[in-house]
Amino acid sequence: MAKVKYYYDSENLAYTKIKTRKRIKFGYAMLFLLASALFGFLIFVLLINTPYFETPKDRLQAREIENLKLQYAILNKKLDEIDAVADALEERDNNIYRIYFNKAEIPDSTRKAGFRNPERYKILEGYNNSQLVLNTTKRVDKLSKQLSIQSKSLDEILKLASAKGKLLLAIPAIQPVRNENLKHVASGFGYRIDPFTKVRKMHNGMDFTASTGTPVYATGDGVIARADNSASGFGNHVVIRHGFGYESLYAHLSKYNCRPGQHVKRGDVIGYVGSTGRSEGPHCHYEVHKDGKVVNPLNFYYGNISAAEYVVISQMANQENQSLD
Repeated sequence: MAKVKYYYDSENLAYTKIKTRKRIKFGYAMLFLLASALFGFLIFVLLINTPYFETPKDRLQAREIENLKLQYAILNKKLDEIDAVADALEERDNNIYRIYFNKAEIPDSTRKAGFRNPERYKILEGYNNSQLVLNTTKRVDKLSKQLSIQSKSLDEILKLASAKGKLLLAIPAIQPVRNENLKHVASGFGYRIDPFTKVRKMHNGMDFTASTGTPVYATGDGVIARADNSASGFGNHVVIRHGFGYESLYAHLSKYNCRPGQHVKRGDVIGYVGSTGRSEGPHCHYEVHKDGKVVNPLNFYYGNISAAEYVVISQMANQENQSLD
C-alpha cells in the first residue's frame, strides 16, 4: 500500500494530504523505465565483450580462427622446407650448371627480390591477424617469383644442353698443323720480340713452323667467314666463324682450299702453310677468339694430342722468344 504524505498548513493550523498529479507520476515512471533500459543495455554490452559470455556463433568463429592460425603455422613450416630445397637448387644452378655451360650466375638480389609495390598487400591490413596473413602472403609471393626465375634458368640450361653436342664440335679443339708435319712451335701466345722491329709486343696467337704446302686444318666445325689477303700483315688468311662466340684465324698461307660461306668440319683442309704477308718464314699463325676477345689457343688442344705432347708444346709455347710475324 502506497504511503500517504501530508504537509502542515500554517494558515489553517492543520495537516493537509499531498495529492500527486498523474502527469508527474507518469513522468517518474517513464524516467525509471528509461534508466532501467539504459542500465540493462550497458550490462549487455559488458557481458558480450567478456570471455564469460559467448554465443554458439562466437564459439564457432573462435574455433575457426584458431584452426586458421594452425593452418598458417603448418604452411610456414612447409615454406621453410621449400625454401631450403629452392636454395639448394639455386646453389647447384649457379655453381654447377651455369658454370658448366659458361653462363654468368644469377645473383641473390635478383632471385629473391620479391615484390616492391606496397599497395599489393593493402587489402590484407586492418584485421586482428593481419601480420600473420601478410607475412605468409609475402613469403609465398617471394617463393613464387624465386621459382619462376629458377624455371627460366633451367629452360636456358636445357637449351644449352641440347646444343652441347654442337658446341663441342664447334670449339677449336685441335692444332691447325699435325704434329708429324711440324718442325716446331716457333712462338706462343703472349709478349714476344717482333722479328722486324725487335720490340717486345703482344703476340695474339701461336706460330707453327712447317714446310710450305703443309696442310692446315679447320680446328672446329663452322663457316668460312673470309679467305683473302686484305688484312694487313696476315697475307693469305682464313677466318672460320664457329658459333657460340668462337672464331679462329689461320694466316700466312701459301694458298686456300676453301671459300667464304663454305661449311667446314673439324679436320677439313682449309689451306696450306706458306710465308705470305708479314712473315719471316713458312709457318701458320693461328689465333682463337671468344666473344670478340683473343684467347690463348694452347687452352684448346685437347682433341688430338696426348697429355705428354701437351706438356712439350706448352713448354715451347711459353718460352719468350722471337715470333715469326
